This record gives sequence, C-alpha cells and structure tokens, in this order.
Amino acid sequence: MRCESDPSVAVNDVRRTFTVRSRRMLDDPGAPEGRRRGRFWRQTQTVTAVDGISLSIDRGEIVGFLGPNGAGKTTTLKMLAGLLHPTDGTVRANGYVPSDRDRDFLRSISLVMGQRQQLIWDIPVIDSFELNRAVYRVPQPRYRQVIEELIALLDLSGFVNRPARTLSLGQRMRCELAAALIHTPSLIFLDEPTLGLDFEMQKRIRAFIREYNARHSATIVLTSHYMTDVEHLCKRIALIHHGKLIFDGLLDDLATRLSPHKQVLVKLRSSDVDMDRYGEVLSRDERGILLSVPAKIAAQTVADVLQSEDVSDLEVTDPPLEDLIQLVFDEGGAQ
Repeated sequence: MRCESDPSVAVNDVRRTFTVRSRRMLDDPGAPEGRRRGRFWRQTQTVTAVDGISLSIDRGEIVGFLGPNGAGKTTTLKMLAGLLHPTDGTVRANGYVPSDRDRDFLRSISLVMGQRQQLIWDIPVIDSFELNRAVYRVPQPRYRQVIEELIALLDLSGFVNRPARTLSLGQRMRCELAAALIHTPSLIFLDEPTLGLDFEMQKRIRAFIREYNARHSATIVLTSHYMTDVEHLCKRIALIHHGKLIFDGLLDDLATRLSPHKQVLVKLRSSDVDMDRYGEVLSRDERGILLSVPAKIAAQTVADVLQSEDVSDLEVTDPPLEDLIQLVFDEGGAQ
C-alpha cells in the first residue's frame, strides 16, 4: 500500500544474500597408484551483497550512491526498482514496496543503466519512443508535450528519425535517457549514465540531468565512477563498501571531516622560488606549484604567499574527491 508521506526512498536495515554454488574435484583415494581419477562434489556458499544498510532520500534530492565494484550498489538499486527481494529488512520507493511490482509504482520510476539498451536497433529512434509510450500508456497529448521537451533538452532533432544502429555512443546514450523518461518518472536510478562518453558528451548529460531535476523535482539516485559527475550533480553522497553503508552526508562535509589539509595552487611570475617554507610541495607543472597546507593555517599561508611572492594566480581547494573517498574506504568508515 502506498504512503504519501513517505520519502522517495526509505531503506531500513536491509540485507541481501545470494547462494553461490560451485563444483570441486577431489582425488579419489581408492584409485590405483599411478592413475588419477576425479570426482566432483557441489559446494554452496552464502555471499552477502548488502549488509544491513539504512538510507532515506527525500523527494527532489540528487544523491550520489558510490562504492567500488562489488560493493553492493547495483544490488541495492535493483531492490529499489523491484527486480530483487531483500533477504531481510524493508524497502520502500515512492511510497510503494518495490517487490510488489505495483503498476502505479512501475510507472513512477525509471532505471537507466549505462550498458543497458532499450532502443530497438533497426528502427528509427522515434519509433522506440512511441513503443515506450504505448507500454506506459502515456496519452498522446501528454506524450507530444514530453517528447518535444526531451528532444529540445537533449538536442535530439538531428538524429531522432534515424535507426539506433547508425548513432554514435553519445547520441545513443542521449536517446536512451529520453526513452527512459517518456513516462515522466518521479524517481530515477542512474547507473553509470556517462560510462564510455567523451568529456563534452559527459557535460551535456550532466546539464540535462540538472535541468530535468529542476523542472520536475525528480528524485535521482546516481552511481558513477566519474567523480566529476558526482561533484557537479550531488550535494549529498552515500558510500557503500563490502555491502555496508559507511558514510551518508553532504559532499562538503566529507572534506571537512576527513581532510586536515587544503590544496593551494600558486602561479608565480618567477619560477625560481623556494615554496617549501609555505607547505608540502605536491607538484610543479605548467599550471603552477601545488601545495598541501594544514587547513587551520590555510588562510594565513595564502596571505603570506600573496604578500611575499610575485603571484599571478592563486586557487585554494579541498583534496580531490577520489582521494577523500579512498580515505573513507581505507579507514573502513567515516561515521
């Protein structure tokens, strides 16, 4: 039964285990000397993919759901989409129990996976859109309104009438996104949406996701190995490792809580300057000199550099997001 007051995603102490079967061959101790005969026996093992995670996501949020390969990200998304049942715990999405596969629930969500193809290979893309319209029973007037918006936002007009097999990877991914949004879902799971795309196409996809979220107040759960996606789209991240949720909070808090240092990039008009007295020199290249400085004295260090050196440019940043997330994984949790 649907509960209107529920958040978009409510996961409570959820576990998901799988039984893995394998065959092993043992030497037969009764075999005559000099001969080797084998016999197989079946071995079963219980593998825990998701281990007691709890997570709540409000309507309209964009949350980065991150972790290394095998951490449990995709398993969690599949439980939220109703493709898998949790072994223990409760899952609700858009006020529904996903595993019930309620029709109204299925019309309210979309799961977009970077390697999944829903366009029909040999027909024009627009015909695949029409097929999705029929599957989701979108009324024609509403469909025309939505498709015009998606074509404009994703700039599809130049190739929407071509067969999917003739499109580049970037063109096809934009069409896949459009196809997944024909029914205007309010909860979207994006699993590696920019996988394999070049830099410019990644920027276009990110811009579209931001715009779609702003226009429709859609809740978006994003997984990606491209940290630029996360930095540009997500204010909040949840980190999963070995099936456990080890950090859930604002992206800005990650640097504040984990890193005692700032990075200061200084570009000087003179290259023959000793910068070691200001902090640890991490690198020297055409961009300038990159220093690591304790956060508590970063402001004073910047003031000293500006006063004492011939500076043409200066930038203060937190350490790269990849480094901070790796620190969480190395420590086994930040909470």
